[in-house]
Amino acid sequence: MHITLNGHPQDCADDLTVTQLLNEAGYAGRRVAVEVNHEIVPRSQHSAYALRNGDKVEIVHAIGGG
Repeated sequence: MHITLNGHPQDCADDLTVTQLLNEAGYAGRRVAVEVNHEIVPRSQHSAYALRNGDKVEIVHAIGGG
């Protein structure tokens, strides 16, 4: 399956969930916001939300500072 991740084309397994994508992309355990096709996917739905071919995914992670 082909998706666009943060503006870059990416091949990934069929039936990949947002949680699995976060793990593969190195964001596991981080505080992130995920948007699929311009809609926020709530954290509570990450493990059940299956990505589809052609989806556009944006992952934004918070960086602390002071």
